[in-house]
Amino acid sequence: MKNSDRRKQTIRQLMDATKELLRVKSCHAITLKDIMEQSQLSKGAIFHYVKSKDEIFAWVLEERLEAVNERFEEEVAGSLNKTFDGPMLAISRSLAGLEDSHEATNKVLLYLLGKENEPAVAEVLEHFHERSVSVSRQWITTGQRHGVIKENVNPDETAELFVLLSLGLRVRASLRPSSKSVAAKEVSDFMAGILKK
Repeated sequence: MKNSDRRKQTIRQLMDATKELLRVKSCHAITLKDIMEQSQLSKGAIFHYVKSKDEIFAWVLEERLEAVNERFEEEVAGSLNKTFDGPMLAISRSLAGLEDSHEATNKVLLYLLGKENEPAVAEVLEHFHERSVSVSRQWITTGQRHGVIKENVNPDETAELFVLLSLGLRVRASLRPSSKSVAAKEVSDFMAGILKK
């Protein structure tokens, strides 16, 4: 097996094991020993690719963002008439998951935010924020290019606003409010109202 294939396989094992553990444990409760046992990888194999469990958590967080972006791109590519609704539906579905306090990436994000003073974690969080804004900006400019998003929408400012809204949904999910005055559906409708021609 090539080194690149081995790397991909090992990272996949680490991520799958970590996501499985996140279904039943908090980030704080998960140990590297747990990840070793769940992934069936040795300590040496794990430390060949990561320095800490926080790196694996960061991969889980980034994987979800890339999966949402991939669904968006598939909707854009599959829409022959280049409509607004298909790609926006892909985004709306992703927002709904942000309201679930048990969703793995919500757990991971809150855990990492609690460790933002550690330089490696701060770097991961900064990268995640920048990538989130970049992906949102790309969605907006794609819509503008296809003539389904208003030309006067500022992609930079609007992307930042949408990332702030999604982060707010994630944090609120952890607070477990008794009633949700604004749900993901309303956030999605608000976003669509800003964008749609």
